[in-house]
Amino acid sequence: MIKNTDQYLIERTLAGETSAFGELVDRYQNFVFTIAVRIVKHREEAEEVAQDSFIKAFDSLSGFRGESKFSSWLYRIVYHKSLDRIKKNKRQQSFQLVEEITSDDLDGIENGMDLMLEEERKEMIKKCIRELPGQDAAVIELYYFEELPVKEIAEITGLTEDNIKIKLYRSRRKLFNLLQSYINPQIENKNGKAI
Repeated sequence: MIKNTDQYLIERTLAGETSAFGELVDRYQNFVFTIAVRIVKHREEAEEVAQDSFIKAFDSLSGFRGESKFSSWLYRIVYHKSLDRIKKNKRQQSFQLVEEITSDDLDGIENGMDLMLEEERKEMIKKCIRELPGQDAAVIELYYFEELPVKEIAEITGLTEDNIKIKLYRSRRKLFNLLQSYINPQIENKNGKAI
């Protein structure tokens, strides 16, 4: 048998001479890499596919029957390893896409939740303001929602600026108590006393 043929190197490898497989690797590494890079389209991925293909070929070498050329047999291994890599990458990309959507949209979702909570807060505050006596509710509404200065509220209501400041202070306290009753409602026992 000619010492330089693929079959000779395969037999030497199967006999335990791993350096013979090293010669097969040297002989076909460019071929394997070229096939892999054409299929997976990325150099680093192709290098990994080539390495995996040679490992698979080494592990499966005893199953090589010689019915086809060694290069054809190796080509099938590279081809399938390349397809496996593409499938794996697609699964990872799908997972990453879900993660990216989650990560990118999380800010939007959080902003949406914040907006909903803000709307709920505003609604609760407006409800509590409606429970205030008329003039107190008007002063709070003009100051906080219309953002009018104290001087202008005084002109609108006919009260002095000092009266507006006092009303704002008292109305805020009343509003705070009303809001607190909504936020932390007191649980009463059977006797009607707060627990």
